[in-house]
Amino acid sequence: MKKNSFLFSAKGIFMATFLSINAMVDAQQTADISTISEKTLSSILEKNRTYSTQGKVADYIPELGKMDAKAIAFSVVDQNGKVFNTGDVHKKFTMQSISKIIALMVAVRERGEADVFAKMGYFGSEKPFNHFSNLETTGKPLNPMMNAGAIYTTSLISGAGEQAFIKVLDMVRYITKNQNIDYSKSVYESEKSTGHRNRGMFYLMKNNGLISGNEDQLDNYFKQCSIELTAEDLAKIGYFFAHQCVRFDGDSKYKSAEVAKLIESQMLTAGMYEFSGEYSRMVGLPSKSGVGGGIAVSVPGKMGIGVFSPALDQHGNSLAGYHMILDLVKQYNLSIF
Repeated sequence: MKKNSFLFSAKGIFMATFLSINAMVDAQQTADISTISEKTLSSILEKNRTYSTQGKVADYIPELGKMDAKAIAFSVVDQNGKVFNTGDVHKKFTMQSISKIIALMVAVRERGEADVFAKMGYFGSEKPFNHFSNLETTGKPLNPMMNAGAIYTTSLISGAGEQAFIKVLDMVRYITKNQNIDYSKSVYESEKSTGHRNRGMFYLMKNNGLISGNEDQLDNYFKQCSIELTAEDLAKIGYFFAHQCVRFDGDSKYKSAEVAKLIESQMLTAGMYEFSGEYSRMVGLPSKSGVGGGIAVSVPGKMGIGVFSPALDQHGNSLAGYHMILDLVKQYNLSIF
């Protein structure tokens, strides 16, 4: 009995020590977040700059093909709303699919989540962002992050003409506290003139009774994708949803834990196109990419991250951007898992 008592006691001491060490390590990792600096970001950026030569700038929209493949930027808004920037942080690029999370927020605020998702799923997909998925059979978009679901979401925002687009633009300006943000008319025209696949989705949904309006609604989608901003603006968007829709300066006008949960869950499930599953495993953070080269990332309750590099991988995600995010996540143990 004495021997067993000793063994149990020794095991207890070992477990207590093990848990104590783990707690110390976790505490150290949490404390490390406060050491993030522009020097940190610069080091990570330079390490991953070479990836910009391995990807390919999107050219299926001709105007996007003019982007400088070597441009690269990295931005973080920390827990206190402080901004850290490195690289080509003044370089503007278009939101493209990142605009989908803003349109979803606007639509849900107007109509409620149940109404918005009555004819749209919460599903992920192994298909590319511009895949028709099951539109030709059920007529129901898989999720609001693929093009079909995003076109449908934007069509739900009230207002005639370009009012839906203006609401999305105004929300981007509010979240970033940047009234100078506007859309690129040249990218918009380029998207509109070549967007026949999106036009096909629009009319399939119209045929199935999901959409009742005219092509003004599709134009609003093209315009929201053409909104120009910087990596810093993306980091502020990431911060916004990471903090229950509270702006980086503390403005809580749109505060909503439920809206933030919805947006972040969709970012995690489908925000990186068909790469989302692997991305969730490797990075483990709600993120939304765009073929303009940007990625907005939310670290729930902590910070926002914005990256930009227009050279894309085969999924349409920024190649250097992904690796910068991955290195930051590993260095500071930021994954939610």
